[in-house]
Amino acid sequence: MGAVNNPGELTWETKLNLITRNLQETLGEDKLTAILKERDLKVYWGTAITGRPHIAYFVPMSKIADFLRAGCEVTILFADLHGYLDNQKAPWELLALRTQYYENVIKQMLLSINVPLDKLKFVRGTDYQLSREYSLDVYRMSSAITEHDAKKAGAEVVKQVEHPLLSGLLYPGLQALDEEYLKVDAQFGGVDQRKIFTMSEKYLPQLGYAKRIHLMNPMVPGLTGGKMSSSEEDSKIDLLDQPAVVKKKLKKAFCEPGNITDNGVLSFVKHVIFPLNAEEGFLVPRSADHGGDIRFSTYEALEEAFAKQDIHPGDLKAAVEPKINKLLEPIIKHFEDPELKKLTAKAYPPPAKAGKGGAAAGAGAGAATDEQIPSRLDIRVGKIVEVENHPEADSLYVEKIDVGEGVPRTIVSGLKNFVPIEEMKNRNVIVLCNLKPAKMRGIESCGMVLCASVDEPRAVEPLSPPEGSAPGEKVFVEGYETGTPDEVLNPKKKVWEKLSADLKTSSQCEAQWQGNPLITKLGKITCKSLKSAPIK
Repeated sequence: MGAVNNPGELTWETKLNLITRNLQETLGEDKLTAILKERDLKVYWGTAITGRPHIAYFVPMSKIADFLRAGCEVTILFADLHGYLDNQKAPWELLALRTQYYENVIKQMLLSINVPLDKLKFVRGTDYQLSREYSLDVYRMSSAITEHDAKKAGAEVVKQVEHPLLSGLLYPGLQALDEEYLKVDAQFGGVDQRKIFTMSEKYLPQLGYAKRIHLMNPMVPGLTGGKMSSSEEDSKIDLLDQPAVVKKKLKKAFCEPGNITDNGVLSFVKHVIFPLNAEEGFLVPRSADHGGDIRFSTYEALEEAFAKQDIHPGDLKAAVEPKINKLLEPIIKHFEDPELKKLTAKAYPPPAKAGKGGAAAGAGAGAATDEQIPSRLDIRVGKIVEVENHPEADSLYVEKIDVGEGVPRTIVSGLKNFVPIEEMKNRNVIVLCNLKPAKMRGIESCGMVLCASVDEPRAVEPLSPPEGSAPGEKVFVEGYETGTPDEVLNPKKKVWEKLSADLKTSSQCEAQWQGNPLITKLGKITCKSLKSAPIK
């Protein structure tokens, strides 16, 4: 697939086209052009070593192949320290193991698309980010950047929680400093990092460093239609998935007839298959009854045919399947090595799911473990039987909520500015029941009404159980149905804060934890209209 050309034979115009094709945005194109007229570009791409790399990683890999074809010097940064700082997604003890896994898997991805590794440099963040010079620059950066700008910069990259850790605010500044310490002209990343890039352009010159060029890929939809995510199992194909699993996931993939804007299968063809198969084009096999095989020499022609519904989703998936398997085959073969199998198991241990006879079975099991699993949460369906305005606070309601205990609980909620009191009466809600009781403006609150919430524009919507739900019914995260919740979540260990960082609504307004739906025996938990919103 797509052999790398001899860059010395290319004009600067051709190099510019290779570097910028399929990007959503380029900041500093004038500077990019000026450099290419003089010499080859130095560019870096960083990845935080948290979730397992999945098939969407071929999107940046195919662009890295473009950079190499254009003669660029490319550095791949394994951002181990960044991964820890992003709400402690990667524990310290797993950082070294995950770095080894990423290095092995990314090298194999590049080899599978015929990218020579001698054109690349691999760097670990902790190789230089713990140096005296870098540490001093972190302090210099923190004395220049405001808390508002740091939080805004990381809004789409760092997990957003109600009480953010200071580490998450440091993250964008460190990423800006990486540009200087890696001695590059440009940084490449997804458009979700745009705010970090613009913050870098603002603050690096204040430290006496040059403003860099920023090259941004579009965000590619996952197989379920939303953003492709390491934590949403059905939204991505793992790099070690066997052909039968690929077939199953593609069959379930969202690929609506005529839909060219929210289509993960079509996007993968655009950003990976076409750039790697430019000379041979893209063949869609079809039966004679449906017009026979058809070959597209450009992505634009395929997209137009799909938009007109001349190409059926089933035929598109059937054409994509062997291409994916061809990409994965050498990676899977490489990871058949027993040592790499051990590495994979250690770097990404399966989540412990409590069961009969298991370590987490029995009373008080949740309290006996520090593992951050959602079965530690006591979440139930509640019915509001009384509601009134808080006598001491303009934005709060005081509710009596039946959660199946015989006597309603008193819960204080900050919903007054978002839900009229008439809509609160007799409403079914979702309640977190094992928070430590806390006084809110003089009234003790014994739980929390869970809501989807966004900051800009400010909006809050209570989660709703399925129709016909009864007070007290248990709410589970699918895949974590067994196990006993903590009697009370320990506030000192921030169990709720860490688990809630992975709670959000999907693009279909369904409540999820790490992509797994919140359910009762009657179905899924939803909100009215807020998509991809944090749940608090």
